[in-house]
Amino acid sequence: MRKLVGLALVAGTLLVSACNTVEGVGKDVSSAGKTVAKTADDAK
Repeated sequence: MRKLVGLALVAGTLLVSACNTVEGVGKDVSSAGKTVAKTADDAK
């Protein structure tokens, strides 16, 4: 029973950290897109 609880805690921790990582990547990609769009507008 203790192994099952421990495994559930580890799985939960990994799941939460994965969500934060995906959110961070999304912000980085969004920022890069805005920078490219701004550079394209400035080049017009």
